[in-house]
Amino acid sequence: MRLSRSKKLVLFGIALLMVGLAGRAAADETSSARTQAKPAASAPSPAKQQQTRKPPAKATESAKQKIVTVSARQGSGPGGSRMVTGGKAVALTFDDGPDPAETPQILRLLAQQHVHATFCLVGKNVAKFPALVRQIVAGGNTVCNHTWSHDLKLGKKTPDQIRADMARTNAAILKAAPNAKVKFFRAPGGNFTPQIVAIAKQLGMGSLYWKVDPRDWDHPKGETHAQHRARVIAKVEHNTHAGAIVLSHDYAQPDTIAAYHTLVPWLKKRFQLIGM
Repeated sequence: MRLSRSKKLVLFGIALLMVGLAGRAAADETSSARTQAKPAASAPSPAKQQQTRKPPAKATESAKQKIVTVSARQGSGPGGSRMVTGGKAVALTFDDGPDPAETPQILRLLAQQHVHATFCLVGKNVAKFPALVRQIVAGGNTVCNHTWSHDLKLGKKTPDQIRADMARTNAAILKAAPNAKVKFFRAPGGNFTPQIVAIAKQLGMGSLYWKVDPRDWDHPKGETHAQHRARVIAKVEHNTHAGAIVLSHDYAQPDTIAAYHTLVPWLKKRFQLIGM
């Protein structure tokens, strides 16, 4: 049967429409499948969320505190020595002993007040009075190496000589008190050099300078005992702030010990006193 020209055009148009509908349906199925397979852009993975999340404020403050503590331990004193305790506590330090007359007195005072201090010991005196070293350690106080003979020029010597002096002094302290831990070294006169600090560190000792120096060792001509004690008390009270290391002497300084009978209770009311 022969179709007219108009019928042929109608049938051809229907065929084109059906082909177009079929193609669109196939395209919609492909697009739907891609959409289901692709993860949502607004929902990052848990691992990525963890990487981009800011640390809590508490952790940040802890990190800051750690930086402050490390800085204090490294030291801003001569040669890199320490001038502060690294916290709010105050450290009392007594140099040049032990002294058979004065050291027992300061030890009794510290025990009565339930506080501790650091004693920077001269090796020669340690060898003479080993029992006093044992008393210092037994009282919970800290011992510090102060060279064998209070050598003010130690920093000008060779590394081997410096190391030998420190080692000899440590050996004397440990012979007197085997359970002692010699945590620190203090150069006589505060004459620290980077070399001294480095060698002390090699021997396991931090280098201990100070923040407060009442110059209790200095006795100007004409100064009475009462005036000397008053001067030491005034300088310590005026200059001591949180974190300070205070320098004093127990060797041959009876006025210093007398001054500390006033100072220890005064300081104890205001600061925590530690032995480093």
